[in-house]
Amino acid sequence: MISAATPRTAGGSPSREQVTPARRWAMLGVSTAAQASSAAMVHGPAFLIPVLHNRAGMSLPEAGLVAAAPMAGLMCTLILWGLVVDRRGERFAMLSGLTAVTAGGVAAAQLDGVWPMGAALFAAGAASGATNAASGRVVVGWFPPDRRGLAMGVRQCAQPIGVGVGALTMAVIAERSGVQAALWVPVGLAALSLALVALVLADPPRPPAREAGPAPSPYRADAYLARVHATSAMLVVPQFVVWTFGLTWLVEDLGWAAGLAGLVVALTQLLGAAGRIAAGYLSDTVASRMRPMRWIAGAAAATMLALGAVSVLPGMAAAVVAVTLLVVASTVTVADNGLAYTAVAERAGPFWSGRSLGVQNTSQYLVAALVPPLAGVVIAEWGYGAAFAVAGLLPLVAVAVAPVADEHQVS
Repeated sequence: MISAATPRTAGGSPSREQVTPARRWAMLGVSTAAQASSAAMVHGPAFLIPVLHNRAGMSLPEAGLVAAAPMAGLMCTLILWGLVVDRRGERFAMLSGLTAVTAGGVAAAQLDGVWPMGAALFAAGAASGATNAASGRVVVGWFPPDRRGLAMGVRQCAQPIGVGVGALTMAVIAERSGVQAALWVPVGLAALSLALVALVLADPPRPPAREAGPAPSPYRADAYLARVHATSAMLVVPQFVVWTFGLTWLVEDLGWAAGLAGLVVALTQLLGAAGRIAAGYLSDTVASRMRPMRWIAGAAAATMLALGAVSVLPGMAAAVVAVTLLVVASTVTVADNGLAYTAVAERAGPFWSGRSLGVQNTSQYLVAALVPPLAGVVIAEWGYGAAFAVAGLLPLVAVAVAPVADEHQVS
């Protein structure tokens, strides 16, 4: 359960009561914008692959290597940036991280070739881990418990926003003006976010530093955080199965035009963002993060298993039902993200939340990286229906793993 207690402040930081609601929401908006700009830097280069391959003279594996470089950099530094947040604070981490993201992006926009451009994008991706670790802690630090779920749901919309901006702009610019010109989009977003963070963001209040030494690891107290990480990792599987192969299934199995299929996938992104906000609001209403997370896991399992069964049936009626289930699955399977982030930050506390959110992010990215090749094998052998159904089994396990009984009061 969640209490409304307010932590003591340290180092002269204002308390939550001393910060107006408008300022609190402004800081949420800035941290969300910062996370969106990092998402554009990390995921945007994937939209440059056609131009890198067809015009820049790179082979398809080389173009894929360049596109994957920022993601690789991000996964290497998430926990390290979490340590920076825990030791130096959220504002310092975001300012230094966004400065390095901007510098790495500028370097990439000036370079040609697989290795120079890939190295610069790797550095930019490594720096982007700062916003992943710090922006979540900003939400938990500034918002009271009965508003954190909603606020974190808003913050979790940053990734689809950043990816959407990259998809709408970078491919077109690259086609018309070249890859280097397209890379100025995430650079500009990062630079703008840097200025906004400098103007608006303040470190949330923290309890006084412990005189007895560093705060003990929350992982030693019980298995709560480990179970939240595991639950989230299992729910990533159906999420990335429908994200990765939903469009291909619509085109290959149902014979849809690529443009219409892309429109449906774009719609699911918008619905997914709305689902994250709704799940966060629900968690505030019921004063629990884990109960809604368990409900979402059950809904994801039911939807994916039904999609697997219906997608193999012939006929127009079955196709309509299957597409509807795909849209529902795309919405449900991402709704838990904000709940897990909020629960992790709340339980880890102000001196461990950065590292714990780093572990949360890293585990999800690692699982996400494994999903496309493994699901591809299942699809090649048994078809899309089997892949959807297999992905629905892991949320069933997540229902049991979610640590509902171990949730306790937080502040």
